[in-house]
Amino acid sequence: MERKLAAILAADVVGYSRLMGQDEAGTLQALKAVRAELIDPRIAEHKGRVFKATGDGLLAEFPSVVNAVACAIDIQRGMHSRTAELPEDRAIRLRIGVHVGDVIIEADDIFGDGVNVAARLEGMAPPGGVVVSGTVRDHLGNRLDAQFHDMGEHTLKNIDHPIRVFQVQLDRAPAFQQPTLALPDKPSIAVLPFDNLSSDRDQDYFADGIVEEIITALTRMRWLFVIARNSSFAYKGRAVDVKQIGRELGVRYILEGSVRKSGDKVRITGQLIDTSTGAHLWADRIEGGLENIFDFQDQVTTSVIGAISPRLEEAEIERAKRKPTENLDAYDYYLRGLAGVHQWTRQSCEEALSNFYCAIHIDPSFAAAYGMAARTFVLRKGSGWVADREAEVAEAVRLARRAAQLGKDDAVALSTAGIAFSFMVGNHEEGKVLTDRAIELNPNSAWAWLWSGWIRMWLGEPEAAIDRVSRALRLNPTDPHSYSMYGALAHAHFFAGRFTEALSWAEMAVREKPDFLLPGCMAAASSALAGRIADARRAMGRVHQLDPSLNASNLQFLFPLRRPEDLARLAEGLRLAGLPE
Repeated sequence: MERKLAAILAADVVGYSRLMGQDEAGTLQALKAVRAELIDPRIAEHKGRVFKATGDGLLAEFPSVVNAVACAIDIQRGMHSRTAELPEDRAIRLRIGVHVGDVIIEADDIFGDGVNVAARLEGMAPPGGVVVSGTVRDHLGNRLDAQFHDMGEHTLKNIDHPIRVFQVQLDRAPAFQQPTLALPDKPSIAVLPFDNLSSDRDQDYFADGIVEEIITALTRMRWLFVIARNSSFAYKGRAVDVKQIGRELGVRYILEGSVRKSGDKVRITGQLIDTSTGAHLWADRIEGGLENIFDFQDQVTTSVIGAISPRLEEAEIERAKRKPTENLDAYDYYLRGLAGVHQWTRQSCEEALSNFYCAIHIDPSFAAAYGMAARTFVLRKGSGWVADREAEVAEAVRLARRAAQLGKDDAVALSTAGIAFSFMVGNHEEGKVLTDRAIELNPNSAWAWLWSGWIRMWLGEPEAAIDRVSRALRLNPTDPHSYSMYGALAHAHFFAGRFTEALSWAEMAVREKPDFLLPGCMAAASSALAGRIADARRAMGRVHQLDPSLNASNLQFLFPLRRPEDLARLAEGLRLAGLPE
């Protein structure tokens, strides 16, 4: 392996899945033409090389920052000329991010923070735009005839320090132009992370838990479109205008606020904002002792709902009030467990299990805690972290069964139990019933839709799976855990026989979370069956690093597929990629 400093350009097609859905053959033909006639020649002219390409994007390295940014500008101006006469919904547009940093060279591939930051920046660019890191801006100085708009510091996922971000001013690409999602046909809201104003910064988990409970209560209103927790939390720690958030998430209303916890006292403040005008529709402050924390959550939720729809009947408000437990100690452990699950690392999952078990010990009727503990075992299996297969499967099933028994009207308990039954032991019929029931109870639960999609895929219903995961993506448009959705889509397209599309989604998932075993396998199998054997073997090499014990004989444990032909197709692809018998 070799290390060096390199300028990295990351480019991605905007709305790739939508374009493919409209005209798969035409889109592929158009993308090939763009690559051959514009992108590849521009990269070559600027002395760059493409080291990784997927169906909807590419990564390229350059010997200098000036070359990389000049190339990005040339590509975007060329793309605009090509698409200027096309209808908005048919035009191919790119987002481009550029960063300079330390990278690792391995054969023809490149890894490292330099690549990761460039990929994160690409996601921040508007359609047809270019964004660069502060490091790139500093390196450029005045050596390029371009203007830059300072977008401020941003915390990027899996990057341990804030990154200063600049948008390049391009002709016909104004600064801070953002994609706009169409508003749903019913009231829509996103609840942003509440600021933790407590002196103890370790109390972030408590403020986050308050917001999660408010989101959960709101999602039980069938007439209300609620953005899921992970998309809302993508804005944590960022100073972003509410109008911009409204455009990015496709919502009419934003709820923001703060939590101050001191001793046994809590103060919650909140304000509801109309994203189209920036007007404050409602604001309130609620104070009291910790013993009344659930009443506080209900008061905030009720006030928000009343501000959106004055005609809402009190009975509907009462049905929205669901408390996972009345025991604050158990609830506190549950919140700590949720924080660990959202991090999804080996250590955080171990800590999450410990906290969920503490919650269950204090409150043996806490259905959601059983379900989230079962879900944690699902995360361990999907990441290749299972230490004792027989014991972990048995414990996950025990927890799932208890969650389903106790939480018959709890969407969290039912959906987590459903994915555990299905993934851990292949009991897809039970998993299907439970996740469908969860969706009936909470039609705005992105996770219930996602897990229902995984189960449909394992059952051999790839098109139904794609529909359900797509619903989850719409509810979670900026979810930091989007790699789970990308992974599900990769599997569904693979078993539908669309290997190129499957590879594109799999590589997106791996790029977001390199240690997620399932899409890693899918990248290897899809590459192999698409005829890209060298790529398949590289992907399989990364799979072996994650799980050295994986082989053809134990494949079905990781992939609980109902149809023998699906397992045979997967095994064929993985064997071609180098999976041992």
